Amino acid sequence: MSNGEQIVKANGVELCVESFGDPADPAILLIHGAGHSLLAWEEEFVDRLVAGGRQVIRYDSRDAGRSTGYPAGSPAYGLGDLVADAAALLDVLGITAAHVVGMSQGSAVAQLLALDHADRVASLTLASSTPGGPGHQNPDLPPVSQEIQELFANEPAEPDWSDRAAVIDYLVEAERPFAAHSRPFDTVGMRAAAERVLDRTADIAAQLTNPYLIDAGEPWRGRLGQIGAPTLVMHGTEDPLFPIGHGRALAAEIPGARFIPLEQTGHEVFPRHHWDRVIPAILDHTAGR
Repeated sequence: MSNGEQIVKANGVELCVESFGDPADPAILLIHGAGHSLLAWEEEFVDRLVAGGRQVIRYDSRDAGRSTGYPAGSPAYGLGDLVADAAALLDVLGITAAHVVGMSQGSAVAQLLALDHADRVASLTLASSTPGGPGHQNPDLPPVSQEIQELFANEPAEPDWSDRAAVIDYLVEAERPFAAHSRPFDTVGMRAAAERVLDRTADIAAQLTNPYLIDAGEPWRGRLGQIGAPTLVMHGTEDPLFPIGHGRALAAEIPGARFIPLEQTGHEVFPRHHWDRVIPAILDHTAGR
């Protein structure tokens, strides 16, 4: 059960945060990917973690949902600021150390949190990720799929951001190429999710633009061996953006990391058909720490 959304001041910005469960339980901090908001973590998914005896926190990063935003095309921050935001958010919430779960760009934030604020990270769970962060060149790792390369070269025109129906269509179609192709794309479910996202987002144009423009900073792949937090890496076998070799490399470069491949999964937040596997894995990984 949600304890309600609240706007808090952290690291000089306003972040919208929602917590679930008993604050006395071990805390899991969920960090969403670029272009998403806290709604990326479905409430039923969160509730099942809470039922396993965890306090769960989800929040909007800058430019997402109801948090501090910047004009579309002009984000006044870098990836390092998102890392500092997460650490400051734990301060505000009175959490000494959290079990950090990150997806895609959120996973990059989580990696740096574990490196630069090691005492704040009880464990790491990294999904749809790459060693050292997006935007850094790793020629030894598999390239982006041909389909996604073509998409990037011929990106669809932005919608009229004031046209609700057009924006919802745009949100749905933005996810389709990144989903696994071996299972049907849930257009109805994705459309319902897009409606919820749009209804609570202050500036949807900024949310879908700015996180992709920020500077990732210095590459940190060479530092991954310094991560001391127990780490679980989960990765879709059909990820077209970071093919599964990225996840395997990430797990290999973090000492003691465990790797779980997720069949019929693309570059997407844990799909529902894997919850019976993913949720127990996270609960097990965060137990007794």
